[in-house]
Amino acid sequence: MNKGPLAKHGAPHLQVENFGPLKHADLTFGDLTVLVGPQATGKSILLQLVKLLVDLPHIKKEFQRAGVDWVGDFSKFLAVYFGEGMHSVWSAESRVKFNGRTENLPQWVEEKCAHRTESMFFIPAQRVLALRDGWPAAFNYYDASTPFTLREFSEHLRLLMSDFRSDETLFPVPRRLKPEFRDLLQTHIFPGFELKIDTQRAQKRLVLASTQKDGGSLPVAVWSAGQREFVPLLLGLYYLMVASKAPRRKGVEWAVIEELEMGLHPRAITVVMLMIFELLARGYRVCLSTHSPQVLDAVWTLQRLKEHGANAKDLLRVFDANPTAPLLSLAAKVMQKTSKLYDFDRASGATRDISALDTAAEEEGMSGWGGLTEFSGRAASAVARAVANSKPGVRR
Repeated sequence: MNKGPLAKHGAPHLQVENFGPLKHADLTFGDLTVLVGPQATGKSILLQLVKLLVDLPHIKKEFQRAGVDWVGDFSKFLAVYFGEGMHSVWSAESRVKFNGRTENLPQWVEEKCAHRTESMFFIPAQRVLALRDGWPAAFNYYDASTPFTLREFSEHLRLLMSDFRSDETLFPVPRRLKPEFRDLLQTHIFPGFELKIDTQRAQKRLVLASTQKDGGSLPVAVWSAGQREFVPLLLGLYYLMVASKAPRRKGVEWAVIEELEMGLHPRAITVVMLMIFELLARGYRVCLSTHSPQVLDAVWTLQRLKEHGANAKDLLRVFDANPTAPLLSLAAKVMQKTSKLYDFDRASGATRDISALDTAAEEEGMSGWGGLTEFSGRAASAVARAVANSKPGVRR
């Protein structure tokens, strides 16, 4: 059994064969790892698999505590962990090798193992469902068809929220996030509102309270799509960015965030990427899945600035962030981190390392950043042809 991927193995290395839609995946994780590719190509499955590999004892304990029974039936375990309909992701041809060790998952799941604290905090793409009634639901609120990562995320938020009182403000508040982040979030995501706890018929719920006198408050159902998507992400970041001298939550080494860009305006995505940099500066190993070229723009910029000897202030300028001492310190730390990027190809079922983000590369997956810049490239070419053809004397 793996003893903790960061302690002994350095950069974690994962090889997967014939696991669900993944025919061949070979990834070495950086301090920041970004996964791109079309829907249903295996990005989420791979991230959930990594969670399983580093946190199986914790996962088994949580299932047992909730009365979930799969003993002797590996396909049932797959269905309750990955979600309903996922019982067949493993076959006789499946192979998983993590940090140089081949894992026999069916056997490993059945073995008794000493409990370890959770090593990976997972913020799933379905995070909005954790607040569908305005308050995080308990693990057992969801049935066994719901993926473990969503059930656990909601449970973590529920426990986090138990420390707050009715009528307490959750955002903005001192000691929760850097003041520079709070100012940017107030401007781009919560203009004119505060995130607070309200009580309706003795039941706590989250609301956006107007900062205007007698402005009232808004329940979750009438928030903007971006606010509904961002609030559970914000609470997840609260969980990771502990308000203490310790940089990380005890025992947690990995932070996974799926599709951080959902529902957000590009300026808000920029703010969230700065907060991702904060996780890196704190020493988390961060994994992202994304469909946003802006996320890759941020990584490409970070790489190119490092290559050309730029300083922390140059990086902050890109993000339109004031070069305060805390942000300069953060940016300087981030510029020492490594990044890896992988494209998940639907046709081959394989992953491709596109970490160079080389727009001049001959390989389409590299130059097109895993397909995220295809449309802008075609649009630019079409406009260039139209401009050329519109000149006098040019045959159309």
